[in-house]
Amino acid sequence: MTAHNSLITTRFNATSTAEDVVAGLDLSSVRAIVTGASSGIGLETARALAGAGAEVTLAVRNTDAGTKAAEDIAKSTRNERVRVTALDLANQASVANFVQNWNGPLHLLINNAGVIPSTLSRTAEGWELQFATNYLGHFTLSLGLHDALAVGARERGEARIVSVSSTAHMRSPVVFDDIHFERREYDPQAAYAQSKTADSLFAVEATRRWAADGIVANAVNPGGVATGLQRDFTQKQKDYLADAEAAGVFAYKTVEQGAATTLVAAVAPEFAHTGGHYLTDGQEAHTVPNDADLFKNGDGVKQWAIDPDTAQKLWAVSLELIGQPAA
Repeated sequence: MTAHNSLITTRFNATSTAEDVVAGLDLSSVRAIVTGASSGIGLETARALAGAGAEVTLAVRNTDAGTKAAEDIAKSTRNERVRVTALDLANQASVANFVQNWNGPLHLLINNAGVIPSTLSRTAEGWELQFATNYLGHFTLSLGLHDALAVGARERGEARIVSVSSTAHMRSPVVFDDIHFERREYDPQAAYAQSKTADSLFAVEATRRWAADGIVANAVNPGGVATGLQRDFTQKQKDYLADAEAAGVFAYKTVEQGAATTLVAAVAPEFAHTGGHYLTDGQEAHTVPNDADLFKNGDGVKQWAIDPDTAQKLWAVSLELIGQPAA
C-alpha cells in the first residue's frame, strides 16, 4: 500500500463538483457503466461523464426511473449516447443477464449503487441484502465485465473500476464468521458498514489481479450527501447521522460535490494506472488504526478496509458464495 508520506494528491477538494473534475476533458472515446444512476450521486456521476462526451449506460433496478434520468441527462448535456439497462444487483441472474448482453469494450465501471434497509432482508440465496447488493452484486458484475474492461484497456491504455465505499466502513470490518447475520443480532448500520469495507477491499484485490490487464480499481468515500439512500432510516440511524454531523465528522455536500471524488477516481490522470487506494475529498486518504475513533478520523481509511491479506480472503469467500471456481 501507499505509505503515509506518498499519498496521491490532486487539485480537487471537498468543495469540488463533478463538473469541475471533468472540465476540459474529451471523453467521447469512453464507454462507461454507472450502477444506481437513476438518482443521487449515481445520476450526477453519469451526467458529468455524459457532459464530457462519454457513452454512458445507466445500470438500474427501476428502468422507468432510469429512462427519466437518461432523458434528463441527454437534455442537459446534449449527449444522446445515454442508455438504460436493467440491473438488480441483489439478483445474480439479473447480473449475469446484464453481463451477457454487454457488447464491445468497456473503459469505466462505476460500482455506485447501494441500499440501506432498516430491517433484515435476505436474497433468494439467504444472503444479507446489503452485503449482497452493495458488494456481492458488484463483485459478480466486475468479474463478468473483466474481459470487456481488458479490451477497453488495450484500446485506451487504461480501464478503471470505481468502488463507492463510505466513512461507514469504519464501523465494521468484514465479519467472516457471520457475514450474513445468521447468528449475531441484526444491526442495519453494522451491515452497511461491513458492505462498504468489502467495497474498499475489492479495489485492493481487483487491482492486484488485474493491473497486468491494464485495469485498476479504487474505492471512494463520497462524503455526507443527503440522497434517497436514507429514506428508510430508523430513528436510531437518523440520530447517529445527526450526532456525527454535530461532531464535525462531515458537513453535508451537494450531490454534485458528492459525485466529485468518484469522478477523480474515474478520470483524473493521477489514478490512471494505480489502484487499491481509498479516496476522500478528491485525495488519497491516510490510513488510521482499526481502533481509531470514527468521529475523529472521518477523512481517513481504516487498515481493515485496505489490508491486502483480508482483500485476498474476501475474494476467495466471494467466489465460493457465487459458486465460481477459486482462481
